[in-house]
Amino acid sequence: MKVNGVDLCVRTLGDPADPALLLIGVTVLSWPDELCERLTGRYVIRYDLRDAGESTFADPDAPAYDLRDLVTDASALLTALGVERAHVAGVGVGGFIAQLLALDHPEQVASLTLVSTRPVAPGPVDADLPDHAPELMGLLFGAPEPDWTDRDSVVDYMTGMARGMAGSRGFDEADVRATAGRIFDRAGASAKAQRASHLGTMFAAIDCQPRWRERLREISVPTLVVHGDEDGFFPLGNGVALAKEIRGAELLTLDGVGQGLPRVTWPVVADAILRVGAN
Repeated sequence: MKVNGVDLCVRTLGDPADPALLLIGVTVLSWPDELCERLTGRYVIRYDLRDAGESTFADPDAPAYDLRDLVTDASALLTALGVERAHVAGVGVGGFIAQLLALDHPEQVASLTLVSTRPVAPGPVDADLPDHAPELMGLLFGAPEPDWTDRDSVVDYMTGMARGMAGSRGFDEADVRATAGRIFDRAGASAKAQRASHLGTMFAAIDCQPRWRERLREISVPTLVVHGDEDGFFPLGNGVALAKEIRGAELLTLDGVGQGLPRVTWPVVADAILRVGAN
């Protein structure tokens, strides 16, 4: 779909007459199919960001766009689909886009769910927020990179990364390997496209200024913050800060869970997303 001057790969599920739910991650597969199927009664919308999946690819290592362009993409996508107002959920770096969509386009957002994310952009973290766990950074940057053009190599690498980012509960190797393989199959032959689709590497290069944390009190829609208490990438204190600084926000803490939403969390998370969207 042509949106904001780029082609975005979009996937929808459900009846367009139902309340819309926009799910934001790096790719369509940031939100697993089976989790989406649990969101009954919603018109579920997922898409690949620029430089990821099957959307427009240029150069994720030197992007000619910034974070606000990605926010405009999300806003324009809703308009192109004829959706006046949507419930919005963002996971990981997709949570940055979700927060800014609620701040800069509040008329389009009916509720907000923020999963495994934080209130500041990539880079040095605020003094009151916990930074990435050093042992996890050692894993992410210490392990040899795979051959990004070889499917088995990439699947093995991403499985190891996911195991390191998982908590003590819920790591499912079969799920992780299957998802990594599907992401590989959709991303094309370019090593850069593979890295960006699997890791969201464009977020290390795009301009994310100005800050938005100080504006979080402007968000007035029902908000749910979902965070694992064993998340080493964006530790729990980041979710606590989001829930504290967004008025009336609810914090759902996932015991024993690291970054993301393993299968074991889907029943409770799907129910919570539907509940916040019904408020």
